[in-house]
Amino acid sequence: MLACFCAVLVLTGCAASDGGEMNRALALRGKLLKAGSWSFQAEITGDFGEKTVSFSMDCTAGDKGNVAFTVTAPESISGVTGEISAQGGKLTFDGTALDFGLLADGRLSPVSGAWVLVSALRGGSITGVGERDGRLVLNVNDSYADDALSLDVTLDENDLPAQAEVFCQGKGILSMKLKNVVIP
Repeated sequence: MLACFCAVLVLTGCAASDGGEMNRALALRGKLLKAGSWSFQAEITGDFGEKTVSFSMDCTAGDKGNVAFTVTAPESISGVTGEISAQGGKLTFDGTALDFGLLADGRLSPVSGAWVLVSALRGGSITGVGERDGRLVLNVNDSYADDALSLDVTLDENDLPAQAEVFCQGKGILSMKLKNVVIP
């Protein structure tokens, strides 16, 4: 239901747009593609239906769309590092393993959420733009495939990513709050 509401909201915003909102979305994409790297902190919550998992990480996105991260909270998994790219991922840890389970019909680990966001913003299909509470909201599919994940990305007052919701077949599966976004 929330996904339908978001889609209506975004599409309604699109219909009223004079193109300025899409230009802002494309300006963000251009900025991300030109940046050698950019960084952000993410608070991520994965929704498995019967349970949720939450954690925080510091992230650096590289010029090819890869994301390096260090888990910062909770303390029980703090210090786990990794890197994710389109080719896969690797984790480095000292006696600590991340076992969150998989979302999106087994296609997505919550720790991969930051990479999905970066990948979608850099090259996903922007299917709609609009405003919610005075902030620009982008609806972006992570790929052009039929089973694409859909993201609603809310930008802050500086048109930087501030929040993202990830949907699989219309169901919310992952949410991210971003802080300290730095794009050179």
